[in-house]
Amino acid sequence: MVGSLACSSDPSGSTEGTGGSGAASSSGALTGGASTTSGAGGATGTASGGQATTGATTGSSGQGTGGDPAGSTSSVGSGGGGGSPDPGFQPCPETGPCKILPLGDSITFGLGFDGGYRVELFRLAREDGHEITFTGTQQMNGPTMVDGAPFPRNHEGISGQTIQQIANRVPTPALGEMPHIVLLHAGTNDMYQSPNGAPMRLGALLDELIAEAPDALIVVSNIIPFPGAAAAVNTFNATIPAMVEERAAAGAHIVFADQFTGFPTSELGDGVHPNQAGYARMAGVWYDAIDDYLR
Repeated sequence: MVGSLACSSDPSGSTEGTGGSGAASSSGALTGGASTTSGAGGATGTASGGQATTGATTGSSGQGTGGDPAGSTSSVGSGGGGGSPDPGFQPCPETGPCKILPLGDSITFGLGFDGGYRVELFRLAREDGHEITFTGTQQMNGPTMVDGAPFPRNHEGISGQTIQQIANRVPTPALGEMPHIVLLHAGTNDMYQSPNGAPMRLGALLDELIAEAPDALIVVSNIIPFPGAAAAVNTFNATIPAMVEERAAAGAHIVFADQFTGFPTSELGDGVHPNQAGYARMAGVWYDAIDDYLR
């Protein structure tokens, strides 16, 4: 299923599909909506002295009902994320744009809505007076303008890629232009292809990002619902907050963003990829996680 919906890639990492093309349509109502993850509702952030701080978040469990109507552009931050920032850590420069690397698979690419979550994230940042841009080496997509400003169309989202394939692109070429913030959503293709060992692979990718971009803020999320592999998603997602806490406690600049909680399957355009409302929801969660770090 994911091979056709998420646009499979060959082992070399080449992608199939084109930016902004509509995702494959789902037949009938989605079934097997993802259930809640255990322990994934909190938000973990770094604190001075290398200790992790935990900011509790609220939000309904990820059931397959409700949510914004398809096509809505309003951001919804239910599920939360971020946590209290380390007052001694500032990844973004005092002047000039903060460089953000969107890193992941077709959900980061924006399959189903041209530009994906990056469009609403850019709008939210500008609305609050923050200057951001996106980095990445992949096929540029998204609108040319957002709210009268040129939209940075760069990203590092590759359709069909697993955690290991994404890791193979770190540091080269993903970090060729060193970002100030990395947004990582990875693992959906693993849930379909090989869920066993996915937490270990994600941990290794986090360690690589921390080592190669020590001055950047690494924001890692659990993955949004994937009804076709709901049990595997729940098991995988439940491991991520503790994974982040462990590295934050060791001094890494890393925070957790909860992209799963409160995400309704009605905002999945094809059962895998968000529709426009779903991408706006993701943008709200990412923004909650990084807002305190932006200048």
